[in-house]
Amino acid sequence: MTETTHIQTTPQGDGAKQHSPEYRVAVDSLRGLRQDLIHDAFAYRPLPGRRTDGRFARRLPGRLREYTAWTPHALIVAAALISLALATVDTGGPAVLTGLFCAVPVLLTMVRPVGAFWASMVSTPIVAVLGSRWGEWPWAPGGFACHLTVLTVVAMRTRPRAAGWMWVLTGVYALLADAGIGPTNTYGTNSGAMLVISAMILLCVTVWHTRRHAEQEVTAQQTVTAHERSRRTLLEERTTIARELHDVVAHHMSVVAIQAEAAPYRVENPPPELEKAFATIRENAVAALTELRRVLGVVRAEDYQVPDAPQPTLADLDGLLANVREAGLTVEKTVTGAVRELPQGVELSAYRIVQEALSNTLRHAPGATARVEIGYVLGGLGLRVVNDPPPNPSLVKPSPGAGHGITGMRERVTMLTGEMTAGGTEDGGYEVTVFLPVALPGEDDA
Repeated sequence: MTETTHIQTTPQGDGAKQHSPEYRVAVDSLRGLRQDLIHDAFAYRPLPGRRTDGRFARRLPGRLREYTAWTPHALIVAAALISLALATVDTGGPAVLTGLFCAVPVLLTMVRPVGAFWASMVSTPIVAVLGSRWGEWPWAPGGFACHLTVLTVVAMRTRPRAAGWMWVLTGVYALLADAGIGPTNTYGTNSGAMLVISAMILLCVTVWHTRRHAEQEVTAQQTVTAHERSRRTLLEERTTIARELHDVVAHHMSVVAIQAEAAPYRVENPPPELEKAFATIRENAVAALTELRRVLGVVRAEDYQVPDAPQPTLADLDGLLANVREAGLTVEKTVTGAVRELPQGVELSAYRIVQEALSNTLRHAPGATARVEIGYVLGGLGLRVVNDPPPNPSLVKPSPGAGHGITGMRERVTMLTGEMTAGGTEDGGYEVTVFLPVALPGEDDA
C-alpha cells in the first residue's frame, strides 16, 4: 500500500502575489514613459547631418553638395524663426521674451530632443499668458507653431512609443487647460486643432519610421543573402575544380602504380630489397588513389556524371574556338614563345579560363570580336582574352546568373599561385589577363 501526500504551498508576502494583466500593462506603460521621456531627458544627442550621396544630392556640384549635409539644421532654424515671428507679432506682452520662449525649444531639438519637448511644455502656458490678452487658449500662435514643430522633430528623432507619450501628455495638458485653468477673456480653445494636427503628423512620422526600419531590414537581409550567395558560388567553383583535377591526379597515381609493379621485371635477378621497395611504392599509390576517389565521392553532386573523355588541354583549344565561331563570335588566336608541354593541371586551368572568358563574351558582348593570346615564357604561361565593345549594346540582356565566371577563374589562378586581372578597356570592351607560373625542370627540388 502506497500513501501519497499532497503538499500545497501558499505564497507568502506581497511580492509573491499574482498581479492582473491590466496591472502589468499599466506598470509596463509607466516604465516605458519613464524610460523614453524622463530617463536622460536632457542627454546630449546632436542632430546628424544629411547624407550627401542621396538621389538628389549627387546631381549637385561638389561645393553645394557639401552644404546639403546641413539641410536638417537649416529647416529647424527656419521653423524657429517662424515661431519667433508669430510670437512677437501682435502680442500683448514682452515680445522679446515670448519670442525666446518659442524659439529656444525648437532650436533645442538639434542637441537635446526630449529636453526640447519638456521645454516646450513649460513655455506653452507662459507664452499663452504673456503673449496675448485677447486670443486663443491654451496655445498662442507662436506657442502653437513651436509645440507642433517640437513634436514633429522629436518624433522623428525618437521611437514611435516616445511620440505616443508626447501626444498623450499634450492631450492631458489640453484637458487641464480647458477645464477652467487660465484666462477667460479668450476667443476660444485650440486644443482640438492641436491634438488633431499633431496626431496626423505623428501618424505620418510613425509610418515613416516603420518604412525606414523595414528598408534597413531588407537591406541587411540582402547583404547577408549576397554574402551567402558569394560563399556558395565560391564553394561550387572549388568543388568543380576538385572534380576536374581528380582525373589529372588519378592518372598520375595510376601511372606510378603501374610503373612500380612493372619495374622489378625489367631487372634480371633484382635484389629482394628492391622488389620490396617497389611493392611498397605500388601499395602507397593504390591507397592514395582509393582515398582520392573517396574524397571525390564527398564533393560529387547527385547529378554529377564522370566524363568519358579525358580532361581538355591547350591542344584542344582549336576545337573550342571552332565551336565559338559557330555560335557567332569572331575570335582570333595568337601564340608566342616556344610551345612546350606543361603540367596537366596548368593545361586544364588555362583551357577552362579561356573557355569561360569566351562564354562571357558571347553572353555580355554579342556580335563583338575577341582575341585569345597565349604566351609561353620562361617562368610560366601567359593568357590574355580581350573583346571589343558590342556593336549593338541594346541587344545585351542582363544575366540572372550568380556570377560564377570571374569567381571560377580567380579560384583556378589562386590554386596555381598565379596572377589575374579582369576589367573593362578604354574603348568599352573587356579584358582578362592571367599569368600561371610553371617551375622549370631543375627547380622542382628547390
